[in-house]
Amino acid sequence: MEPWTKPVALEGKLVKLIPLDLSHQNDLLNAASDGNLWELWFTSVPSAATISKYLNSAFENQQKGLALPFTIIDKKTNKIVGSTRYLNIEAENRRLEIGATWYAKSVQRTGINTECKYLLLQHAFETLGCIAVEFRTHYHNLASRNAILRLGAKQEGILRNHRIDPQGNYRDTVVFSILDNEWKTVKASLEYRMNKSY
Repeated sequence: MEPWTKPVALEGKLVKLIPLDLSHQNDLLNAASDGNLWELWFTSVPSAATISKYLNSAFENQQKGLALPFTIIDKKTNKIVGSTRYLNIEAENRRLEIGATWYAKSVQRTGINTECKYLLLQHAFETLGCIAVEFRTHYHNLASRNAILRLGAKQEGILRNHRIDPQGNYRDTVVFSILDNEWKTVKASLEYRMNKSY
């Protein structure tokens, strides 16, 4: 089995997911500025003040074998429109999390998120051989929770007081998952949705 943190590019009809690189810094900031996404208190979208820390953390976790970060490119405009990654990789247990995902406001609700998740799930289950893929989000991030449910993931539970944010607020984290024996049905549902939107 190939190393789970080996950089890979994934491509669909709407998007390309390419390995995150330091050279993407300015374009990522431009994408995050589309909607001032860092102002959402329950997310961790990078701003000019935090982009260096954001990138360094992604690369450090990749070096440790815990993450595989991607930059998202809108194929229609060939512009960087966000970022996502595999997180909390446990190759020995054949599971990982898809998270740290954000998109420029102008491409939200355009089908890009659905295709990104489809590509990541397909690679996780069909190439890496995952037995479970997790999604985690802030309890107060209702848009994210609903988007995860629409993918076909099932809610497992809520981790109460799971994190303390930079302002000292306690975060309750909602945990969802898709299992390998559910992927065939989830895949068919996602393909149906994507084909209707193309």
